[in-house]
Amino acid sequence: MLRYQWEDAVRFWNSKKGEDRERVGTSSRQKQKFTHTARSKSFACLAEAEELSSGQKVGRLQLFDITHRKKDRSPMTSEAKEIMEKLNDKKAEYEAIASNDSFIKLEDIDNKIITEVLSPKR
Repeated sequence: MLRYQWEDAVRFWNSKKGEDRERVGTSSRQKQKFTHTARSKSFACLAEAEELSSGQKVGRLQLFDITHRKKDRSPMTSEAKEIMEKLNDKKAEYEAIASNDSFIKLEDIDNKIITEVLSPKR
């Protein structure tokens, strides 16, 4: 970063607009239910890397599992663990239904399960 860029950044963050943005960011982070382990890597990049290493397509459920576990493979938080359990229960439920119903596509199941478990209750 060049000196003039640094000075502009410091001036912005000390301004009213910068302080307002900081408050919004802090508030948003506090509202997060659980964190992920992707760091700055996009979920798409993580999915692609996993697909290259495993040779299989990574679905949304598997991606959630990958991004919400620590290095020792334990869930990040108790909330993440509960969600993983719900996702697995729903997946078993839908796979049982799909085995008897030829109209249900297995690739659509992941999207439906994620939506049901993670979407806010209305």
